[in-house]
Amino acid sequence: FDPMNARIPYVNLAGQHQPLREEILQAVGGVLDSGQFILGEETGRFEQEFAALCGVRHAIGVNSGTDALVLALRCLGIGPGDEVITAPNSYLASASCIALAGAIPRFADVRSDMNLDPAAVARAITPRTRAIIPVHLTGKPAAMPELLAVAQQHGLEVIEDAAQAVGAKLDGRPVGSWARIGCFSLHPLKNLNACGDGGVLVTDDDGVCERVKLLRNHGQPNRNDCLEFSMVSRLDSVQAAILRVKLRHLEQITVRRRANAEHYRRRLAGCARLRCPAEPRGEFCVYHTFVIQADKRDELARYLDEHGIGTAIHYPTPIHLMTVGRMLGHQPGDFPETERQAERILSLPIYPELTPAQLDQVADAILDFYRTN
Repeated sequence: FDPMNARIPYVNLAGQHQPLREEILQAVGGVLDSGQFILGEETGRFEQEFAALCGVRHAIGVNSGTDALVLALRCLGIGPGDEVITAPNSYLASASCIALAGAIPRFADVRSDMNLDPAAVARAITPRTRAIIPVHLTGKPAAMPELLAVAQQHGLEVIEDAAQAVGAKLDGRPVGSWARIGCFSLHPLKNLNACGDGGVLVTDDDGVCERVKLLRNHGQPNRNDCLEFSMVSRLDSVQAAILRVKLRHLEQITVRRRANAEHYRRRLAGCARLRCPAEPRGEFCVYHTFVIQADKRDELARYLDEHGIGTAIHYPTPIHLMTVGRMLGHQPGDFPETERQAERILSLPIYPELTPAQLDQVADAILDFYRTN
């Protein structure tokens, strides 16, 4: 089964780009004419616009969301001998960035909403803990006030993994602006997506901004000197130009995703066999994914497959149960809520180009499955 060729595919990137095609080609042509391909004018403008979106002073474009997290950790001096707590139910990069910085990933369980449980984080802190990386999973804000309180009590840094949550807010405040550093992915599957890899780090801290700009560029303040050995991780001008086009459409993209999520909630509200993601007061979710928690998840996924509806699972194997997690000493049962959810979660199509009829088709198929199963 190829979800890209389903009657309702799980994602539809070609459909997303069709109405933006001429704008994007014109933007790329401008970069070609300028000859500024690395850290050019388009990258600088994108950084300014993205910082404004997040309500912060600085945004620094990098090569990926993973690089943003690694550079954030390095910038804060976190490395060998240190431990950093994050969620075990996220994409692998939320933990691999910690290892790539030379530190040790540690995990804490999540709440029923799939985001880090502050009480579990507090229990996971050891004398070696240096930081917490909350993940705004699925585009839903994590419990930042409680997590920041835990961090302050124990003298820890906080880095927001907002890879899936561009535009999300908690109590009116954009994600990425709650902690000292916020990190975003611009991967092609994200809500604000490059046509290739990309990432961005945001901060109000002038010192962090200058250090990350140094670290993303081989540690060179200019071509003739190097202050410290580092990687190269720069957001290309072509991608920045494309992202500036899409940034102009992001608000409408978010409106459509939120409307699609509400459509699903309304249609599936009476089904006791599944749980739709809730949006409590004060949360503004952007639905990078729309993840239901469903009885007979695997059977439901097969049924939807047979009816031409693409789905996905984000993520079927928690990080602590992967080979790398077992190398850290973990085993089944360590994080019960995470493991329970991993058996039940199923991501439904949620992209803006879906029509009401297609949303109804998905909902009808789910309801039909549970009538007979």
